[in-house]
Amino acid sequence: MIDPEHDLPITRQAKALGLSRSSVYYKPVPISEEDLALMRRIDQLHLEYPFLGARQMKRLLNDEGAQAGRKHISTLMKRMGIDALCRKPRTTKRHPGHAIHPYRLRGLTIDRPNQVWALDITYLPMKRGFIYFVAVMDWYSRKILSWRLSNTMPADFCVEALEKALGNYGAPEIINTDQGSQFTSEEFVSTVHASGALLSMDGKGAWRDNVFIERFWRTLKYEEVYLRAYDSVTDARHHLARYLPFYNERRPHSSHDGNMPDSMYYEEQRIAA
Repeated sequence: MIDPEHDLPITRQAKALGLSRSSVYYKPVPISEEDLALMRRIDQLHLEYPFLGARQMKRLLNDEGAQAGRKHISTLMKRMGIDALCRKPRTTKRHPGHAIHPYRLRGLTIDRPNQVWALDITYLPMKRGFIYFVAVMDWYSRKILSWRLSNTMPADFCVEALEKALGNYGAPEIINTDQGSQFTSEEFVSTVHASGALLSMDGKGAWRDNVFIERFWRTLKYEEVYLRAYDSVTDARHHLARYLPFYNERRPHSSHDGNMPDSMYYEEQRIAA
């Protein structure tokens, strides 16, 4: 976009593109090995104690010998997309210019497949670096309908995951997300509306609804991610593509008396038909 060899000075090129001159010369600083190790441990502690904020997380990490301050831990948690799971006015950072949709699940009995889908994003550590994972889950059966990986957290990989699920399973009645900027973006919201589903967003007092997919994150990380050290995004995609069919098709689920998510999803559809 900026051409250092062009006759037009870099200052004027930056101005024409609406960029600050300092950003043109900025070179991203890679995350240190120490921070990557700290992020992995934060992720493990968050799964064990999802109610921990940066202050309490600091105390546990310091007790384990990690030399990190609260502000640094808070910065790493934000980079990972991790937030304390507790009752508070705002549970995720949303875009101030995006509209928030009402929460539609309060008091609703969820008793069939494709009644409610949930989408969420989590952080996955690799041997060097990390990636983000978005999943579409059928709330009733706990079946993972689709998923995508990304090096960053844009809206488009969430849209791709949703479009894949819609293409394979049709549209649900309700799609529930948090208030993250990926899910309040015009691209994501328009995809939901085009499917005919209602969009629901967790809000104040609805924080417990994250528990279902948080349980899946814990299962995924302890049964797959933490057992490996992915060399690359390609390696991660390969192993996840093997684990997720196992989770859906062969792994007994405690909330279904030992039945698999696929069994619950397709059996209830057969009965309804």
